Amino acid sequence: MADRAGASRGAQNSAQHSAALGAPSANLLGDLHALQMMGEHLARSMRTLFEPVLRRPVKLAAEPIKIVRFEDYADGRGERLGAHMLLTMAPLAGQALVALDGALVLELTDLFFGGTGQVPSPLPAEFAPSSEAIAQRITAGLADRMAAAWRDLSDIRFVPGRLEGHIGMLSHVEPDDRLVLTRFQLQLTETRRSAVDILYPVASLKPIAPALCAKVQGKKAGGDPAWMASLTRAVMDVPLPVRSVLAEPVIPLSRLMALQPGDIIPISFGTDVPLIVADNRFAVGAVGAANGHAAVRVSRIATPDTEDLR
Repeated sequence: MADRAGASRGAQNSAQHSAALGAPSANLLGDLHALQMMGEHLARSMRTLFEPVLRRPVKLAAEPIKIVRFEDYADGRGERLGAHMLLTMAPLAGQALVALDGALVLELTDLFFGGTGQVPSPLPAEFAPSSEAIAQRITAGLADRMAAAWRDLSDIRFVPGRLEGHIGMLSHVEPDDRLVLTRFQLQLTETRRSAVDILYPVASLKPIAPALCAKVQGKKAGGDPAWMASLTRAVMDVPLPVRSVLAEPVIPLSRLMALQPGDIIPISFGTDVPLIVADNRFAVGAVGAANGHAAVRVSRIATPDTEDLR
């Protein structure tokens, strides 16, 4: 990006840009139906990028697409630390931009190296080499998933460039350039989220505008019988963890701290024990034996009106 000294030149072209593109809701790219659907697909695939590092399931949701001026977007991010990387979009001209919050990068770094996800406060002025490496790794993973998500619309190869910790350090983008903003909200905890932004230059997407504006046609109910049968077989082979809890004794902390080898904790359980599948109570049954092994004989299957199974 040119520095802010180039703003005067962008201002001279502002009227021309506005006349050509119009308001964000009426730009030359149309309503971008296909691009919105692609974003939702990309959100699902991005989970496999973040979950292994965060070591927990996460939720990712694609927000409605917006058209923004780069200067306005940069002002919104301010001077705070973040991971900003331009990606070439071969064979299209121009570069896409990926932006991650600095706090997210630092949390991922701490977790990657065996920590608990500690984030320093306040944030440092620059990334350490280890954090830069994590940011580059995440961006490379995003580039691969972006290419896969785009494949149905256009065969684009996204190649990451140099990482910058502050958005003002980027080059090759003018303040008045219009960008398509696709924002993904990464739900880290019940109360904390982090935005993952991917921006595409409007000028770069104009050659494929018809594909981006195409409405997704609904398919007839039923679908391909052979495909449905194959999907059903695949689903039926999905392994699910099944366990049963015989007893859950409760003892005071004082006794727990005083436990010694040989101490006995009394337990009691009824005739029925819960059968738990993937952390949900699926049924109840009686404990017994079958073929020389401990077993549970299922007596009742959980249904919406069987409150005692929950």
